[in-house]
Amino acid sequence: MAPIRFENSYAALPERFYARVHPEQAPRPELIRLNEPLAARFGLDIDWLKSADGVAMLSGVRLPESSEPIAMAYAGHQFGSLVPQLGDGRAHLIGELLDRDGLRFDVHLKGSGRTPFSRRGDGKAALGPVLREYIVSEAFAALGIPGTRSLAAVLTGEPVYRETVLPGAVLTRLAESHVRVGTFQYFAVRDDLEGVTQLADYVIARHYPELKGTDRPYLALFEAVTMRQASLIARWMGVGFIHGVMNTDNMQVAGETIDFGPCAFMDRFRPDKVLSSIDAMGRYAWNRQSRMAKWNLARLVECLLPLIDADRDAAIAMAQGVLSRFDEAFLKHYGECFSTKLGLPEGEGNEAFIRETLSTMAANEIDFTLFFRHLTGLAAGGEEAPWLALFSAREAATGWLQQWRALHEPGVDSIRRMQAANPIYIPRNHRVEQAITQAERGDFAPFHALVDLLARPFEEQPGCAHFERPPEPHEEVHETFCGT
Repeated sequence: MAPIRFENSYAALPERFYARVHPEQAPRPELIRLNEPLAARFGLDIDWLKSADGVAMLSGVRLPESSEPIAMAYAGHQFGSLVPQLGDGRAHLIGELLDRDGLRFDVHLKGSGRTPFSRRGDGKAALGPVLREYIVSEAFAALGIPGTRSLAAVLTGEPVYRETVLPGAVLTRLAESHVRVGTFQYFAVRDDLEGVTQLADYVIARHYPELKGTDRPYLALFEAVTMRQASLIARWMGVGFIHGVMNTDNMQVAGETIDFGPCAFMDRFRPDKVLSSIDAMGRYAWNRQSRMAKWNLARLVECLLPLIDADRDAAIAMAQGVLSRFDEAFLKHYGECFSTKLGLPEGEGNEAFIRETLSTMAANEIDFTLFFRHLTGLAAGGEEAPWLALFSAREAATGWLQQWRALHEPGVDSIRRMQAANPIYIPRNHRVEQAITQAERGDFAPFHALVDLLARPFEEQPGCAHFERPPEPHEEVHETFCGT
């Protein structure tokens, strides 16, 4: 018997919320990596998880009796176009676990086979996207940015056919929720007000219990989701992260980053940078992410309007009042983030200098991470040379530096805040691709080394200076690709 007991609160909702379906059988599951610290947080038996029975569960081959595997139904706007039915086409929610603090998390298998929502797909995942999500999601955790977590990566022992034949794999991920804006849309487009209400009540009970009993709980729910997204997007931008596919089915209501498909971290800074191969029009460029988050939130509140007030005009007015505060909240978090990264005094008044900084970085095509990394060293009394070397125009560097010195808040506390806000190591795209390429050849050592390194992104680690460096021209990644 498996030493694990799942709960299944989402599976207790009406059956139109999901399809009951068992993961497909992986012929020869083999553990690539188990996230032992994360497993310990949930009190899981690490030795059992590494055993044949544990790997069978992590690959979906054999689930505990307490599991009620389902594929969740949802819709979504994909690059602005509404698709009324999407759903988990290659994933299964196999149950829920409570962590040490009593917080409930979904246990989700990704790449575990066909479901009724597969839309002619094979339901499988290739090794590369599984490793990418493991690397980036765990880097997010170490950077302190809310996101889904990776518990395990498992080879399935069967090929996956894309442009070429690739090894198949399954990712076991944990999340506070897999409810998305698109989940609400699924019921709204069907004029299923009862379904929207049941889903909203479920989200409030699970994620925002403090809202129960308020005068307008559904409006309060929308406000809570809006504020979490404003904070989340600012954090993304503060590390040069581009999600790449911010469709409404990829915006989650608990405020976590979800679905690390064609995501990327910028090397050379360009505000309108796009790396996703499927984002041909630049809809989700780095500098458009807050705007698109607000657009997605508008789609969410459209679903909630009948619950907010029986008078549609009154509901719209209230919803617009909340949505209008998104920009203010985002700019507050964004300003705080970059003020800390630059070592500026707390409070308002830094906006113009932040804009000037980013403009200078863009004009000189400066590496985003290294700019702040070397500036932190400079603030701590280090030499100017590493920072100055980032600039193509020395005059621009000295001019900016003069302004910064006039505004910078010196002192130990400011330096510590800069050190905690400016990572030394990020999942650079070329390093991720190198790890994936080697893994596809059977060598997982670069993957493990990268995951281990990124677990401590703010600490200088001996012998790891090469991980700081941006790519050489022949190593540069120009496009990232969706896992499907």
